[in-house]
Amino acid sequence: MLGMLLQVQPVSVSDSFKDTFNFLQGNGVYEDGIMHFLQAMKASIWGQYDTFIADAQALAAIFMIIFFSLKAYEMMSGDKQLEVMPLLRPFGLVMVILWWGTFTKVVAFPTDVIESKTNALFNGSETQLNDLRVQRAQLMVTVADSLMSMQAQTEVASNEATTWYGKAWESVTSAVKDGFAQIWNPIIELRNRLQVGLQLLVTSLLETCAIWILRICVYIIFFIQIIFSTILIILGPFSVAVSIMPAFRDSFTTWVARFISVNLYSGIAFLVLYIATQFQQFAMEAEITRFQQLLDTSAGNSMEKLGWFASNGILSFGMVIVTFLIGGLTMLTVPSISTWIVSTSGITSAASTMGRGASSLGATVTRMIAKI
Repeated sequence: MLGMLLQVQPVSVSDSFKDTFNFLQGNGVYEDGIMHFLQAMKASIWGQYDTFIADAQALAAIFMIIFFSLKAYEMMSGDKQLEVMPLLRPFGLVMVILWWGTFTKVVAFPTDVIESKTNALFNGSETQLNDLRVQRAQLMVTVADSLMSMQAQTEVASNEATTWYGKAWESVTSAVKDGFAQIWNPIIELRNRLQVGLQLLVTSLLETCAIWILRICVYIIFFIQIIFSTILIILGPFSVAVSIMPAFRDSFTTWVARFISVNLYSGIAFLVLYIATQFQQFAMEAEITRFQQLLDTSAGNSMEKLGWFASNGILSFGMVIVTFLIGGLTMLTVPSISTWIVSTSGITSAASTMGRGASSLGATVTRMIAKI
């Protein structure tokens, strides 16, 4: 495990801090409430599978009459001999329509097994990730408090030095003035470098944007699966009815392939999330270790490290932010990965079209915000 590569000392986090942090940024990296909502939404919408069952049955009856008429004409004209098996195929397709709910559950059963196993992997990894996320947030607050304290100390030292410098200005020699400037100027410089208010704001904005980009990419994949699978389930009986006709014989098998491919989205998504959480866990452990080193008062250069850390512009090492962005971009590849397992046409292009539309909408919103 990646967690074994770093010796991370556990950080005590109070329940009040944990509740406040979860209230502000969501309960978990991926917001458990929305994930449960998406799963419940999928189950609820799939319950509407019988919306067009009666219409599909009527259409299947019409196509069966046409199909049997064509077969009867071919046999009467002597073009073909009597074949029993082709005549049984329409009856089998009608039975699929009649038992449509059971049929869809049977087809989706293998993908549900994959989803349950990958979801179990993800849940175990997410629990550790959320614990590390709260510990890291606690350490960031502690480091910010230390920087604030140092800033106050340097402010007091600066004021005292200014008072003393003003009183002694007329009575000291030029050499003493230069020597005192060498002591005083670093104090002022350190005070200016420890202005952490704006840095906390920038850090919070960057991390919030990164985690919401990750969440949005995750929600998009599950939302696409809900939309596509709902359309396939509700309108699927028409594909079965149309496949009775010889000209549309492949409609049913194409529907099955697309339905399996779409249902694989959740299983593949949870597997991608499991891998992404491993990288995020390693990044958080690395940053926790560095934050602990910054707060280690036994180290002789802790003051210097805090000063350089504050001069970076943000109160973060950036590794967690990068892993959030990489995880979000990786989630967008789930539709393509699904076609590697079950080759289909149309699903990937539809997902790409939706992704381009979302990108265009995001760019438009960004331009509008910039104008404001």
